Amino acid sequence: MRCEASPKLPGISLLDPDHRLRGEVLNPEALAFVAELARTFQPRIQSLLEARLQVQARLDAGQDLDFLPETRTIREGDWTIAPMPADLLDRRVEITGPPERKMVINALNSGARCFMADFEDSCAPTWSRLLEGQKNLMEAVRRTLAFTDGATGRNYEIKKNPAVLMMRPRGLHLEERHLAVDGVVVPASLFDFGLYVHHNAKELVARGSGPYLYLPKLEHHEEAALWRDVFVHAEQALGLPLGTIRATVLIETLPAAFQMDEILFALKDHILGLNCGRWDYIFSFIKKRRMDPGAVLPDRGAVGMTQPFLRTYSQLLIQTCHRRGAMAMGGMAAQIPIKTDAEAHETAMAHVRQDKLREVKDGHDGTWVAHPGLVSLATEIFDAHMPGPNQLQVKGEIGIVTAEDLLRVPEGPRSEAGLRHNVRVGLQYLEAWLGGNGCVPIDHLMEDAATAEISRTQVWQWLHHRVRLEDGRSLDKALLAQIIVEEMAKLRAELGDSRFTGSCFAEARLLFESLCTEADLQDFLTIPAYGILLADELMARVS
Repeated sequence: MRCEASPKLPGISLLDPDHRLRGEVLNPEALAFVAELARTFQPRIQSLLEARLQVQARLDAGQDLDFLPETRTIREGDWTIAPMPADLLDRRVEITGPPERKMVINALNSGARCFMADFEDSCAPTWSRLLEGQKNLMEAVRRTLAFTDGATGRNYEIKKNPAVLMMRPRGLHLEERHLAVDGVVVPASLFDFGLYVHHNAKELVARGSGPYLYLPKLEHHEEAALWRDVFVHAEQALGLPLGTIRATVLIETLPAAFQMDEILFALKDHILGLNCGRWDYIFSFIKKRRMDPGAVLPDRGAVGMTQPFLRTYSQLLIQTCHRRGAMAMGGMAAQIPIKTDAEAHETAMAHVRQDKLREVKDGHDGTWVAHPGLVSLATEIFDAHMPGPNQLQVKGEIGIVTAEDLLRVPEGPRSEAGLRHNVRVGLQYLEAWLGGNGCVPIDHLMEDAATAEISRTQVWQWLHHRVRLEDGRSLDKALLAQIIVEEMAKLRAELGDSRFTGSCFAEARLLFESLCTEADLQDFLTIPAYGILLADELMARVS
């Protein structure tokens, strides 16, 4: 693998320029488009990331989050966003997943109203997966995507009236190290976004739809304003009318919960709505308050959407969105069908029913599922309680929400079982991610980077604050090391020596233990994991 400058595109250096999809996905026009985005916006992204560090430093020093006094006029103002596109007036059930060929076809055919092709939390960003994912979406937009299962001979193709396609680029904090412009690595968010809109925006518009996105991990309304300017720049470059590119923003960081109005306002010509990214939100709650001994969370299993801080956050999102004419999307059901255990399957489905019933009765306009097998269940619940296409008329008046409401720490047990669950999920997810799979079923739940982040940050938090477990023991490095050894042994026994030996568990264990025991909490596990992924990719090509 080597880095090669393009004589036709000065300043652009491409690592591994000989990939088979270069001519289709990485053609000169597409590369030039991405390069122009990078030249224009990379310095601003870097400045925004530095601002995040400053906010975190203030939080670590004891400052609390609160609603911004300088944007009070926006929160109290009388304004609305641009009208909804016709094909997104009804979003009652959305399905998400990585942009893999079979997954894309099954999701589009699942009966969900929308499918979000995810280049972020459920996609391990190997070079081949990224380019193949872009190619898959190009074919999906044009209805030419097909797949033949080599094992069964079954053919898959997109049926009539598929789900509306959306895509989620990677977050602002990530890089795409296979591409540099003027010696600077390109932000992964601009790489993913740029390729997608360059190849598909005009085609989508011609087919009566549009380039619809989900924006992850925003922490400040200035980051939303950045995306607004990226959208306007792209629209002008592609000859598209203002507002053609539309996005839903995931409210999945604690700071963003205090700036929902401001985020909608910054993107009001391009916004579709907000989404309760519940798993990343819990992760952010831990990360942002990591130095506060009074903010230590209980077992992950005890932190559900009925906890006051999460319920307030979701109700505030509904109230804020509907006041502005924006969609309020509910969160992800991580459960998956359990074919081997009827009783366990019904228990899991009961959790989904309860979760979706709460969302629709609260006023959400739609919800997320991770598996095609849950689409009909979620649709049935929303059909029964949402007769219209959405619930924009439900204002969800919950009164004045204070910072204390959003920062209330949930109560519950801190148990050895909860600790072992976090270790088990963290090890298995990192093993899968380092092997190129960013979305993996573990213990009948679909785990992605967001849920794995909860596991490793919670272990760090408990260890850092020497949490006393229910049995009276305080968590220290020795106890954590013992539990990791024991859980690794269990996984080896369950998987068998050959599967275990040929896996990435050794790398996963080293990374997980490092993430949990370092003095400073790593912002995102995908940053160090990406370095390992690239090193493994290089070694594979050399060998």
